[in-house]
Amino acid sequence: MNFSSFKLHPQIAAGVEALGYQIPTPIQKQAIPPVMEGRDVMGLAQTGTGKTAAFVLPILERLLPGARNKVRALIIAPTRELAEQIHTSINDLGRKTHLKSMTIYGGVSVNPQITKLRAGVDIVVACPGRLLDHINQKTINLASLEVLVLDEADRMFDMGFLPDIRRIIKQLPVKRQTLMFSATMADDIRKLAHEVLHDPVTVQVGHTAPANTVAHALYPVEQHLKTGLLMELLKHTDTESILIFTRTKHRAKRVGQQLEKAGYKAASLQGNLSQNKRQAALDGFRDGSYQILVATDIAARGIDVSSISHVINYDIPDTTDAYTHRIGRTGRAAKTGDAFTFVTREDEPLVRSIERVLGDKIERRTLKGFDYTKAAPARDAEFARPPRESQRRRTQPKPEQRGAQASHAGRPKTHSAQPQRGTNAPRGAAPASHPTGAARTFKPRTHRP
Repeated sequence: MNFSSFKLHPQIAAGVEALGYQIPTPIQKQAIPPVMEGRDVMGLAQTGTGKTAAFVLPILERLLPGARNKVRALIIAPTRELAEQIHTSINDLGRKTHLKSMTIYGGVSVNPQITKLRAGVDIVVACPGRLLDHINQKTINLASLEVLVLDEADRMFDMGFLPDIRRIIKQLPVKRQTLMFSATMADDIRKLAHEVLHDPVTVQVGHTAPANTVAHALYPVEQHLKTGLLMELLKHTDTESILIFTRTKHRAKRVGQQLEKAGYKAASLQGNLSQNKRQAALDGFRDGSYQILVATDIAARGIDVSSISHVINYDIPDTTDAYTHRIGRTGRAAKTGDAFTFVTREDEPLVRSIERVLGDKIERRTLKGFDYTKAAPARDAEFARPPRESQRRRTQPKPEQRGAQASHAGRPKTHSAQPQRGTNAPRGAAPASHPTGAARTFKPRTHRP
């Protein structure tokens, strides 16, 4: 079976051919026909199985005829990286169709998004938080929506987006096609599927166990020795590109810095970075400018790099599903890969759960010549957080402020008659400089991915 079997429009088939796609993946073989028939679909597939094309191609086929510059398809994704990846796939596969796609997510200016929406687009790929802001501010019109896609639904649940998803769905036309994709089928996912899917076709690829193209190994080590072991392991490992996972944003940043200091072409990817820096780190990892990328679970969603040779779990993930997601980044596109996991004694219960999913015991390894007996330091000098900037400012005033503070010493405090935000002014009160009833400004929530 090849892509010609789907009888795609020549303009769409041209995009498929330009990307070199020849034989559909299992999820594409199973999902594309019912989606093209207009059926609701529940797709169970891991990252790296080709599921993006499984819903993008039928959407392009559906939207090619008919009205343009109206939002007729909405794809909701958990992170901005995944949203950008889907947007890129739409543009690549639909390069000959002239259908317009755009992304919507927080962390960037809202004005360009509003401008594009006013100009007219056909497909929107969005993260829940900023999309809900646009809906509430009436800067997006979803009255013409025909297709809704919820991608990586399990991760959206993990990130706490379920309430936002339900609010968004209430604002959409009842008559629509809905597609949901998830790597796992937890009870919450099953419940939401029952709520939003009508007579769905369920397609499932593989098992929740990781791909069999990945070799697994555990490296038992004390917490304070992890960085030293990582450096030594990298010296003895023939690698192409390496993705390292840490449990926290701060640790991802520090490990990335230490690798750079050791001479590696490394970058970190974590939620505290600006969107430009996140994109630069991803682009550099894709094009080989960075050999190593250190990331947290959430930040790594949407990384689509087929040449990753090793995934190293600096910190073991919290769940077996998260382990599956992580190591699914290697061993892709019929290539083999390695998954190394550093484990402490406290991690053993989770290790046993992972082994049950794999159906086999994972090999334990020690690195020859590495000193595992080194005592832990009296205090954590490696990952201790520096004092906050605001605390430093309070305790150490700037030189130019010291004289002013001295000159004001002894003066009685004065109070402004103008009410300030955050004091006793009523909630929602306008500042004195603005007339009551002035037009509201768009205030997107910056805490959303």
